[in-house]
Amino acid sequence: MSDNSIEVNNARHWVELICDGTSSSADLVDLCTQNIDQTEPTIGAWASFDKYKAAEQATALDYIRKSGEPTGRLHGVPVGIKDIYDTADYPTEYGSKIHAGYQPTADSAVIEKLKEAGAVIMGKTVSTELAFMHPSETRNPHNPDYSPGGSSSGSAAAVAAGHVPLAIGSQTNGSVIRPASFCGVYGFKPSRGIISRRGALATSDTLDQVGLFARDVGDIALLADVLAGYDAADNASYIQTKPHMLAGYMSDAPVEPTIAWLDLPYASKYATDAQQGFDELLEALGPKVERLPVPKTFAALLPCHKLIHEYEIVRCLENEIENHWDNISDTIKPTLTHAKSHTAEQYQEALEIKAAAEQWFHDFFHDYDAILTPSALSEATTLESTGDPICCTIWTLCGLPCISMPLLTGATDLPIGVQLVGAFRQDDRLLRTTRHFINQLTEAT
Repeated sequence: MSDNSIEVNNARHWVELICDGTSSSADLVDLCTQNIDQTEPTIGAWASFDKYKAAEQATALDYIRKSGEPTGRLHGVPVGIKDIYDTADYPTEYGSKIHAGYQPTADSAVIEKLKEAGAVIMGKTVSTELAFMHPSETRNPHNPDYSPGGSSSGSAAAVAAGHVPLAIGSQTNGSVIRPASFCGVYGFKPSRGIISRRGALATSDTLDQVGLFARDVGDIALLADVLAGYDAADNASYIQTKPHMLAGYMSDAPVEPTIAWLDLPYASKYATDAQQGFDELLEALGPKVERLPVPKTFAALLPCHKLIHEYEIVRCLENEIENHWDNISDTIKPTLTHAKSHTAEQYQEALEIKAAAEQWFHDFFHDYDAILTPSALSEATTLESTGDPICCTIWTLCGLPCISMPLLTGATDLPIGVQLVGAFRQDDRLLRTTRHFINQLTEAT
C-alpha cells in the first residue's frame, strides 16, 4: 500500500483546505497521481487514467474558487469511477473487450452529480467483465497475491491504495461490500432507489444498486448526499425526500441503538478466523447485541436472488450474448447458458418471495436499528476467485442499506469487514448507528 495513502484519506478535510485556500485541488490531484504512479503497476486499479485530464480539471476548479464563484460539496476532490458508468470524457468499456474503445456522448447520472458538486473525475476504475463473476486483473493493495474482490475491484483497490479518497462502485449481489472487506476500506450500499442508475451498465433491473468507497464513514455519508436524488429515467428512483446522510452520521442516537445478530442459514461457511473474530466482537459488545434465529423461509432467499439475477442478466446482456458470444469469458458462459432455462413463472414466484422478505424486514426494523453480520465469509481469497458474495445476498435482494467497516484482521493479516444492515430508506439512521457502534467498540476494546 502507498506510503502516502494516509494523506488522501479524508475528503471532507480536503474540501475545507481547498475552499479556504490553504491548499488546492491541484495539490491533492498531484498527490493522488504520485500514489498512482507508485503502486498502479502492481495493483492495476485503473481501466483509464489520464493525469493531464485530472490536472486540467483541478486547475479549472481552483480558478473557480479564486474567482469567488460558488463551490460544491466535493470541490476539488478526486473520485474514481467504476468502468460501468458512462463518462463523456473517458471511455466506458464495462470490463469487456466487446466494448473496447466505446466512448459515450453523455455522462451518467452519477457523473452529472459529481461534476455539479465540483469533484474531479480522476478516471475509470477496473470492473470485472460485464460487472459479473470473472476475476479482473486488479490486485489487493495489502498483498498482490490476493483478490480485491469483485466486481468493483478497481474502486475498492484505488481507495485502499490512496489513489483517490472516494470511489464509485455498484452492487448486484456483493460487489461493494465484499471488495471493501477484502481491501480494508469502508463500503456503503445505500437503499435501492436513492441514487440513480441512469447511464450505468444494467445487469439486473431489480437488483442493480450504486455503491461507494472511502476511508472515512463521514466521507461516505457526504458522497451519498451528493449523489442522492430523484431521476424519472430510473424506475427504482423515488420522488420523496432522501435521507440526510451526513447529518444522520453526525447526530447522536436519542436512545441506545438496538443491534441484532442473526443466525443465518450460511453461518457454517464462515472461515475459522472470521468466526473467531466475530465471536470476540460479540463477547466485547455483550448485551448490546441480541442474538436471534431467523425464519426457515430465509433459506429460500439465496436461490431467489440467484434466479432473479440470472433471469434478468440474460435479457440485459442480450446483445453481448447473441452477437458477441466468442468474446465472453468461459468463466461466465455456463451461468449465462443455464440462466436461459428459467421460466417466467419461476421468476414471478421469486419476486413474490422477495416481496415477502421485504415486508419481514419492514416489521423487523420497528424493533431493531441494525443487523450485525460479516461482510464476507473470510479475508481476501486468492486471485482465481473474487470470493463468495453470500454475506450480501439477502440485503441486496431486499434493497436494504449496508455498510462494511474494516475492523477485523484474518489469519494472514488481511482485513475482514464488519457489516451493519439497516432499514429500507432509513440510511441516515444506519449511519448514525454506525458511528455509535464504532465508538462503543472502541470503548469496549
